[in-house]
Amino acid sequence: MSKTAICPGSFDPITGGHLDIIRRSAKLFDRVIVVVMSNYRKVNNSCFSVDERMELIRRCTKDLPNVEVDCDFGLLAEYARRKNADVIVKGLRAVSDFEDEFQQALTNKKLNSAVETVFMAAGAENMFLSSSMIKQVCRLGGDVTPFLPEEVSSDIIDRLRETE
Repeated sequence: MSKTAICPGSFDPITGGHLDIIRRSAKLFDRVIVVVMSNYRKVNNSCFSVDERMELIRRCTKDLPNVEVDCDFGLLAEYARRKNADVIVKGLRAVSDFEDEFQQALTNKKLNSAVETVFMAAGAENMFLSSSMIKQVCRLGGDVTPFLPEEVSSDIIDRLRETE
């Protein structure tokens, strides 16, 4: 039986931590859909359009044949139902992430009982990474190349520095 996983996020921009979770998911599941979700809390602070984020992710995952990239602006539970997904994969950086992610997982389960949420611990090298941190460090002139996927780092840095 084929298993489909969804890796949701805002990915504004994609980080090395995001890519690590996507790559590890691609090893565990037959089909992985990386879905750029609209985050109502971040909608006015986006540096990249949804189409740009999808293109950056595609460039980073082009070597993963079982990964596809999509976007959605509705409920994750409903998206999972439409895609016949079995699993939602959520990366956890720290204990502070858990409470919010756990609440979302319980809500998604109530809205779609067919989908399970799997929490994947971030690798030690990515435990502190967030798109927000990368934006701040980059805009203040810091070197963020170690935190970004090599395939897209220059594009991300150029965009973040021009929006200062």
